[in-house]
Amino acid sequence: MTMDVLTVVGARPQFVKAAIVSSALQRGGLVESLVHTGQHYDDNMSDVFFRELGLPGASENLDLGGLSHGAMTGRMIEAIESIVQQKRPAVVLVYGDTNSTAAAAIAAVKLHVPVAHVEAGMRSFNRRMPEEINRVITDHVATYHFVTSEAPKRHLSAEGIVDGVHVVGDVMRDACVRFLPTARERNTLSEHAFMDGAFALVTLHRPENTDDPSRLAALIEGLSLVSTEIPLVIPLHPRTKRRLSASHLALPESVHVIEPVGYLDMLALVDRCALVITDSGGLQKEAFYLGRPCVTARDETEWTETVELGWNRLVGADPVAMRSASVGFLSAAPSQSREGVYGDGHAADRIAEILVDAIRAGARASD
Repeated sequence: MTMDVLTVVGARPQFVKAAIVSSALQRGGLVESLVHTGQHYDDNMSDVFFRELGLPGASENLDLGGLSHGAMTGRMIEAIESIVQQKRPAVVLVYGDTNSTAAAAIAAVKLHVPVAHVEAGMRSFNRRMPEEINRVITDHVATYHFVTSEAPKRHLSAEGIVDGVHVVGDVMRDACVRFLPTARERNTLSEHAFMDGAFALVTLHRPENTDDPSRLAALIEGLSLVSTEIPLVIPLHPRTKRRLSASHLALPESVHVIEPVGYLDMLALVDRCALVITDSGGLQKEAFYLGRPCVTARDETEWTETVELGWNRLVGADPVAMRSASVGFLSAAPSQSREGVYGDGHAADRIAEILVDAIRAGARASD
């Protein structure tokens, strides 16, 4: 059967983005089929997002998590190619920078199916990051590039990509606007004592931080220093938990460790906290949207505007810098305006409108 949009997702941030954009596609009258690659496959990292966000059930679940980069990407390409051949979509829609993103883009373009890339043009300029490779590959084969702001548009232009580039804003801002009231009403974390006082929210999961024992040890030292200033709460990522055990490292006893949480509970934690310490790109933005200062345990960030406006500080794996940035934010909150930096909360509607027009134009041309 012929259908309009084949959406491919595989990781937590993509589920959130897809929930927002899928609703807009449906309002625009498009028929969408969702493929879940299984890159994030346990309940706390995957199923809970489908339940909480009203994301349509996946028509295909490839169950391809837990493999090496090469094996995972290769098997995804093979499986997605077969699905594209079967469903014959007008567009394959992908998000962000995961192996699922690059695999779907490669499979689609080799079958001459246009690729639409949400969150195109993001660059860390660090080719050691697998995510950077995935971004570059996807952008250079995509037909439609949906960018969050002028900065990624400039990145694409510098690489010779100027056609099909649309500044639409960030669908994660759409998600914050839509889901924050629900997150506040749920109150599912009320049994935790830390919710009654000030705390800093911590997440660490990137391989560059967790897979290097010396870097991981430095980050734990940094958290220990910060924990003398404010209580810390960390929803512990499965990878980080494994790496801590393998490296014979332990989080400070003063850190409140909880299980990974879904998007709504994470949004509630960001909304309630005084400070965010993270290596997550998505959490940097959520902190920015909710007016929470962010200390980023990376050497670079794709979300440069958050740093330029003073809401985000990059500290790498330097424990002293982590403490200094945290204390600085706790003593003096940022004051620069955050309004309009990544759109107005209607990015998904713009994406849907562009795809509706393109698909309808393509249908008329083939008549």
